[in-house]
Amino acid sequence: MASAAAPTVLVLNGPNLNMLGTREPEIYGTQTLADIEAMVRDRAKALGLVADVRQSNAEGELVSWIQDARLTASAIIINAGAYTHTSVAILDALQAFKGPIVEVHLSNIFRREAFRHHSYVSGVATGVICGLGAQGYLLALDAVADKVARS
Repeated sequence: MASAAAPTVLVLNGPNLNMLGTREPEIYGTQTLADIEAMVRDRAKALGLVADVRQSNAEGELVSWIQDARLTASAIIINAGAYTHTSVAILDALQAFKGPIVEVHLSNIFRREAFRHHSYVSGVATGVICGLGAQGYLLALDAVADKVARS
């Protein structure tokens, strides 16, 4: 686990999130991933946390990061992108993590195509935030800060 002085929160972003700001801005907004990462780091610092923010289009890399987090992070915030709806491998890795897990989606996945209504992540998540854009990440940080402080 991370030190008590500054718990680490692993913030994972899955496939295509590196294209935020240009990919379907009517759905995902105009903020870039770099904008969101800066917001997350600032809020984490204000909450006494360290945000380790990462993005990958590769499912295996996300799985490895989740596995590593068992030893390095106090909480996980994850926007698994399309892997939310398809990845049993990410589910299995998350099941081995003992801290709080918050699933985040920029869009409201329940107002979109039916295949997006199912999430493998939700079954192991402490909480789910969707449809609030980048603010969802900040709300997730607030939630994990509270949970980590209580543990």
